[in-house]
Amino acid sequence: MRCRGWDAFGHTGSHRAIRSQWSTLGQLNVVDVQPANGASVESLLASAAIAERLSEHPFATAILRKASAMSVLAAEPDEFAYEPGKGIRAILGKQEVLVGSRALLQECGIAVNGASNKGDGSSEVFVARDGSYLGCLKLADTLRPEAKEAIHGLRESGVRTLLLTGDVESVATSVAKALGVDEVEWRLLPAQKLQRIEALLREGKKVAMVGDGINDAPALSQATVGIAMGSGTDVARESADIVLLGNDLLKFVETVRIARRCRRIILTNFVGTLLVDGAGVGLAAFGMLNPLLAAFIHVSSELAFILNSARLLPGAQRA
Repeated sequence: MRCRGWDAFGHTGSHRAIRSQWSTLGQLNVVDVQPANGASVESLLASAAIAERLSEHPFATAILRKASAMSVLAAEPDEFAYEPGKGIRAILGKQEVLVGSRALLQECGIAVNGASNKGDGSSEVFVARDGSYLGCLKLADTLRPEAKEAIHGLRESGVRTLLLTGDVESVATSVAKALGVDEVEWRLLPAQKLQRIEALLREGKKVAMVGDGINDAPALSQATVGIAMGSGTDVARESADIVLLGNDLLKFVETVRIARRCRRIILTNFVGTLLVDGAGVGLAAFGMLNPLLAAFIHVSSELAFILNSARLLPGAQRA
């Protein structure tokens, strides 16, 4: 675990854990291929795979895996551009390939017909090539088994949870309901996630952001504490204050508890030192402190503070 900003976890009061799409297993799969009229499944997958060849997004892995399973070959694009929160623009030869959100295609004047999310909890990826709409891919994931327990643990610690996602309403609300988060907001671009965190900070909230993707990097940097999952992108890990090894969300709950416990012990030692020193100064002022008594007070107090700090040791916590 790499940490910068540990102390922010230790503060009591209302915290908000801002979460992106880290609550799933990260094993996205293409569950449905819906070619448009006049397009084939193969041409739809091939075009999507061309654009995704150079992408690090989890959607890219799922799409390329599906294309490979169907023996669909995809060339590497001549040009590649990623638009955060929207999708990919790629050039192959003289043809432009668009893969991403409905908004991306509509910005380019391409009508998206015959595709609709029916509230099945899947994410949609729209594909167009050379100005023509080719169809839609639907991707779905499974919630991490420990995600709900992690949310429950945060609530017990007095942390309020908010799910921020770029997904559509049906996907966002489905995940939020399954997890039991306090609030959910959907169809958010990276800039909008950043604005939401800035608004919470202006309200005086302590904000912890958990994310793993490129789109999460600005929000991770702005939050009081940014936490990146170990499997996240390099950009996310570099932008975060804390990097959790592995993908176990319960590690985040444990991190919060350890930080708060550590802060309580530090404050106890600090206040105890002030009281002991104050008592010593008072006794000395009235001539009641001889060298032997001073040595005894100093050694016994230091020993007490050391033993108090020893409660942070792993064996002491298990006990």
